[in-house]
Amino acid sequence: MVEDRRLAVLRAIVEDYVSTEEPVGSKALVERHRLGVSPATVRNDMAALEEEGFIAQPHTSAGRVPTDKGYRLFVDRLTTVKPMSAAEKRAISSFLDGAVDQDDVVRRSVRLLSQLTRQVAVVQYPILSHSTVRHVELVALMPNRLLAVLILSSGRVEQRIVELDSELADSEIADLRICINRAATGETIADAATALGAVIDEIAPEVRAAAGLVVQALVDAMSDHRSDQRVAVGGAANLARFGEGLDTTIGPLLEALEEHVVLLKLLGEASAGGAVTVRIGHEVPYQDLATTSVIATGYGPEDQTMASLGIVGPTRMDYPGTMASVRAVARYVSRILNEA
Repeated sequence: MVEDRRLAVLRAIVEDYVSTEEPVGSKALVERHRLGVSPATVRNDMAALEEEGFIAQPHTSAGRVPTDKGYRLFVDRLTTVKPMSAAEKRAISSFLDGAVDQDDVVRRSVRLLSQLTRQVAVVQYPILSHSTVRHVELVALMPNRLLAVLILSSGRVEQRIVELDSELADSEIADLRICINRAATGETIADAATALGAVIDEIAPEVRAAAGLVVQALVDAMSDHRSDQRVAVGGAANLARFGEGLDTTIGPLLEALEEHVVLLKLLGEASAGGAVTVRIGHEVPYQDLATTSVIATGYGPEDQTMASLGIVGPTRMDYPGTMASVRAVARYVSRILNEA
């Protein structure tokens, strides 16, 4: 019972400090929260929490603030992630459903996430090498010119113009399309590229040269990994809310926003199954950002995790609400990619 009561006191301190941005005293806790114990008991619990390193006193005669260790315990003991309202869910759905392509999905997601959390949002573009081939389309532009369209599970669409040495009949294009889709559809990028190499041997000799050009164009499209290190960032203006005491963090964080590799490391490995990871203070892999927290999760169609998205902000944040927003946006983006 003592442990549960002290956890309730810690939870109240975290909630009040996040809300007021001021150190929290025992009197305020008794007045604002129904803890069911006397002020003296609350003071004793606060003393015990301070001794164990969960809270600290920033100044003499000031109230208490949570430490990284206190935030960690608070997050680890969350029984439920704060549910989003029906209105918030509708707003997310309507905003993201208007996206026209993969790049638009990413841009909308980062803007939405920064608005929902009032933090800096980071969204990694889907990693091409994690994609599978959804469909390949061949369109005759001219008798000796084809448009090869590669559609991936990430929602990414690659197009290549193929100049042929000879003309192809519509029936020959149709047969080639069937062979290519039979070999590549549902395969990962690496496996699809290998399978397409064997397709040429199945093609009629008179079409084999043209088929080789088409297959080469598709393999080149699959080998384009430029997006693997790309991220979109939104909400940098929210750094103005960091407040006093975090000035030394804003500079390094602004520098980090310019380095995509650093941001990808901040997000960490994309977590599968909808799990949300929270790294607090010194758990963040950069010492200069030790007064920040990172909340991230993976996203992708069906059960496939293709990339990460999340937020970077001060350790003093609404963890339940921010975790809910990160998880909700990831789920909607995953659904959009699944329906693409």
